Amino acid sequence: MSPSTKLTPANAAPSEPGAPRPRALVISEAWLGLGDGVAPLSNGSGRPLARTVKLILEPLIIRPVQNPQLAGFSLAPDAATELAARIASAGDDLLATAEWFLVLKRARRVLRITDGNPQEKYFQRCFELARTLGRPAAATADETASEIVSEIAHAGGDALMSRIRALLQDADEVGRLEGALEEAWRTRQRHAPGPDAREMLTAVLDDCGGARTPELDELMDARAGSAAAAQLESADVARRLGLTELERPAAPALGATASKRALPRPFDRSVFERLFAALSGGAALDTTLGADEVVEDEIARTASAWELANEQSRVVMLLGVEASHALEPTELLHPTNAHRLLSGRWEREAYVRRALRLPGELSGVPEAVRDDIRTVRQGYLRRLWVRLHGRELRDQQTTGAELWDTLDGVLRSVVMDQRQRLKLAIGRDVEGVA
Repeated sequence: MSPSTKLTPANAAPSEPGAPRPRALVISEAWLGLGDGVAPLSNGSGRPLARTVKLILEPLIIRPVQNPQLAGFSLAPDAATELAARIASAGDDLLATAEWFLVLKRARRVLRITDGNPQEKYFQRCFELARTLGRPAAATADETASEIVSEIAHAGGDALMSRIRALLQDADEVGRLEGALEEAWRTRQRHAPGPDAREMLTAVLDDCGGARTPELDELMDARAGSAAAAQLESADVARRLGLTELERPAAPALGATASKRALPRPFDRSVFERLFAALSGGAALDTTLGADEVVEDEIARTASAWELANEQSRVVMLLGVEASHALEPTELLHPTNAHRLLSGRWEREAYVRRALRLPGELSGVPEAVRDDIRTVRQGYLRRLWVRLHGRELRDQQTTGAELWDTLDGVLRSVVMDQRQRLKLAIGRDVEGVA
């Protein structure tokens, strides 16, 4: 990691009495003090895995929201001592968590479950087992682990994804489904631009945080979301919104493989990648549909306006496009309440202000995060689409009272991800010079 990724001045001296200490270094030192028993939760250098920090230490032990003095990149001496003490006092729970993780991984192998990352799926459940049951008991641990792994697989859609994967490896079924995909795109409805809905959009966005819904209902009755999708057929519109790398959206491939680390933009994902991204996230899927029905529904969805099935989702997507103008550097002539709230949340972020104010080599913000800051509107809209797509698969609606929570929640999610990436980048840099 280059020196430009450091947020602390070059002349900082953390070792001097009374000087602030890098938070990542405090965590690493406290973790090393726990010994070899936490190795299943550690990386090759003995420090906590990124997912250990994200899923266990941050939300369950450090709790930075409740303890803001422990949340900064650098900690005052008293805060550094408190943070180290919190990790040390949780030592027995963390040792038991590591043991439970090995037991759950063994049960996963026995049950031949391969979907999803076991750290993401099991870390927090292992910590819960550690707090409630202590260390695994030889007589009952395997049975308990088998039940939990099966429960998580069912709740997270793993079993359904296994059936979908098997379906897409059947040559006869693949031929039939590829024919259905071609037909869906050949006969898909071309939406014409509708009447100007700006007044209704403004009314809804001005009321964010309230419970007024008539204008939202009017937008759906007017099929304003579908009508707005007509603009996506124009050159570069969907690309500028961050939804595709192509000049215009094109029919997806059927697909049969996917990786969370290399997912294309939403409209460029294969049918399988869309389902994989939505169903492997751990949220429960309450459906009686078979694998073939889920795939057929997804094929139809890809050929629909905004590549979403419901008008409600399309209207929320349109509202997101309008509201996300607040994340662009240009000043709006007629901002609504939603614009002001989103803009305020974004501009309050210290790392955002620093990245936008200073040149790259001085800001201390890694270039990859700076790129995300510069294109935050596209990232926001991608995440909004993914959230709406997941809700459709689970038959969840977005009411007027929930609309602001959705629009604001997507930005909170983007910010939290960027914060985490920044912490990890700085943490790696600290480890390199420690």
